[in-house]
Amino acid sequence: MPFLENEPPAEAEVTTTTTTTSGTDLFQSVGAAAEATDANKDEDRVVDQIESLCMNCHENGTTRLLLISIPFFREVILMSFECPHCHFKNSEVQAAGEIQPRGVKYTFQIEKPDDLQRQVVKSDSCTCKFPALELEIPAQRGQLTTVEGLLRGALEDLETDQEKRKDLDKENFYKIEAFLEKAKKMLEEDVDKGTYPWTLELDDPAGNSWVQPIIDDLRGKWTRTDYPRSREQNEALSLNPDEQPEQKQEISTLSAGDNVEINKDEVYSFPASCPTCTMHAVTNMKMVDIPHFQEVVIMSTVCDHCGYKSNEVKTGGAVPSRGRRITLKVSEPEDLARDILKSETCALSIPEIKLDLTPGTLGGRFTTLEGLLTQVYEELKGRIFDGDESDSMEPAEKARWEGFFGGLLAAKEGKIPYTVILEDPLAASYLQNLYAPDVDPNMITEDYDRTEEQNEDLGLNDMVTEGYEQEEKQDEAEKS
Repeated sequence: MPFLENEPPAEAEVTTTTTTTSGTDLFQSVGAAAEATDANKDEDRVVDQIESLCMNCHENGTTRLLLISIPFFREVILMSFECPHCHFKNSEVQAAGEIQPRGVKYTFQIEKPDDLQRQVVKSDSCTCKFPALELEIPAQRGQLTTVEGLLRGALEDLETDQEKRKDLDKENFYKIEAFLEKAKKMLEEDVDKGTYPWTLELDDPAGNSWVQPIIDDLRGKWTRTDYPRSREQNEALSLNPDEQPEQKQEISTLSAGDNVEINKDEVYSFPASCPTCTMHAVTNMKMVDIPHFQEVVIMSTVCDHCGYKSNEVKTGGAVPSRGRRITLKVSEPEDLARDILKSETCALSIPEIKLDLTPGTLGGRFTTLEGLLTQVYEELKGRIFDGDESDSMEPAEKARWEGFFGGLLAAKEGKIPYTVILEDPLAASYLQNLYAPDVDPNMITEDYDRTEEQNEDLGLNDMVTEGYEQEEKQDEAEKS
């Protein structure tokens, strides 16, 4: 770690003999860092430090860096600066990993005072919103804090110049005072006196921000949505080269403007743009006819420049007037071999093991029930128990997670009976009926009316399906 070396040669030699050169070993879990601090409590220096320029008085100060690995998340660098001359202090957090392939949005419902203590990692590209206050914190320095610390920090910035406003701008002074009073009620430790519930939203195009989940969270309390970045967001993250060389056109069956009849037995390719590096990529597409359901499109994108890969399933056709709920009683290992199509708008839950996947999780998938549960198990366990990151968990919370993963493992191996519930407001998901065309005695399919909120989230309320031709003619007539 050359950029951190700022010690006498003798100390540097001791350091190199007690650490490895592996990049992953540089980042300790919070628990391991605390143990190392206790073991070296006689030493003055417990973190790496370098001399750096103070931007306030332009004298030399000290920057301290601590490399840690956060449970459920990834590696970060904690930095703090202090100037002994002007006593200026500053601290921030930076993601140590690379920019993620997709951006991420978190929505977290604060329903009680305990939720205020959830950890929050806010990268320097993340925008935070508090809809109840109509408050937005733009992308700025990174922070490792809590929900309470994030909001309280914004309120402290507003309170800084209140004394000056009281004399110079009384109108804005009273408006800000009313705003601060409303915001402080959201931080009240007494539920009866405070304003609960309220919502925190994080939007990070780099995908390096995070809000801590716990196993007891119900559906809708903590949601994460991954999304492809726009060209403008890629440019803001410096992912777009200033000048892109001309790309050699890949051999593809389809090009823009082609009028071709799609053959179900053929794989089609067409040029695309990589969502990670924005360079030229190729998307492969194939139509698949699922018996007793409908035709779907399986798409796979591969980028030869950065190695990005993705695959997803898209359903076509008109938007149905009602949503669909499929309930399957899994009682035999043979049920794990059922084909399942989970669309992007589908929520999946297994009440017996407290598994609840919100819409958008894992994207669109066409696999078997066993394959889907295996993917959920591997991805979720990799986030929760990655290396020794779980050492910093409280024993009770760790025991709950272990019990959850034990139940999920038993479910994907068919050792316990359980219920799978697919709920899709667009009726675009499918679960194989082993008795088709007869009724499956272990599966119930029911249609339901979508809520107004679901229609709004899906953009159906803004759709114009009738009379738009007349509106277009009227617009053309007014222009002429």
